[in-house]
Amino acid sequence: MIKKKYLILLLIIAAFAAGGFYVANASNPFKKASAETSRLRNGDLIFQDSQSSQCLAIQLATKSKYSHCGIIFQHKDKWFVYEAVGPVKATPLNNWIARGRDKHYVVKRLKNADEVLTAETVAKMMDIGMGFQGLPYDLTFEWSDDKIYCSELIWKIYKQGADVEIGKLQKLEEFDLSHPVVKQKIKERYGDNIPLDEIAVSPGAIFDCDLLETVESN
Repeated sequence: MIKKKYLILLLIIAAFAAGGFYVANASNPFKKASAETSRLRNGDLIFQDSQSSQCLAIQLATKSKYSHCGIIFQHKDKWFVYEAVGPVKATPLNNWIARGRDKHYVVKRLKNADEVLTAETVAKMMDIGMGFQGLPYDLTFEWSDDKIYCSELIWKIYKQGADVEIGKLQKLEEFDLSHPVVKQKIKERYGDNIPLDEIAVSPGAIFDCDLLETVESN
């Protein structure tokens, strides 16, 4: 049964390649030897300081160095990042890293990944992740499945696929909304109706989760 699911998933990923998410002969973005990069695993999480217009507001409100994140997976000898950027899609790892400020990234993994991320669990997580494929980016950070943002995608895939909650859920009112940059972005998104009780999970909350450990950084 598991082998059949993997075959289906590989066909889906191959479809990503046909759709333009795959870069032929893409060079490995990690500059260490292949023996080092082989340490990466399906389900690893990767973080960066993105250069989007909203990244500064996210960093100020959440007190986090990182404003974007995704889930790493491998197809044959190529690494991809499954991410919510509008739409949710698979991006070749080297392309993903190139988008970040100074191409800096950090890769984290569950400390007990050997026990939790079994082949069956990873297959289930990938299945659930594909269910979010194509969803638009959630600019208002609502806790729904109609649209989705990066850290929400990670949280839901891990919760629904592995029954692991990565990162503390918070209400919007718990973030620091006092900075002028944050106030301006909130005004653009919500007007005068700020949903302070809305549940959210930030990239910083994912990054700081004590269930994770760093396995790669540059």
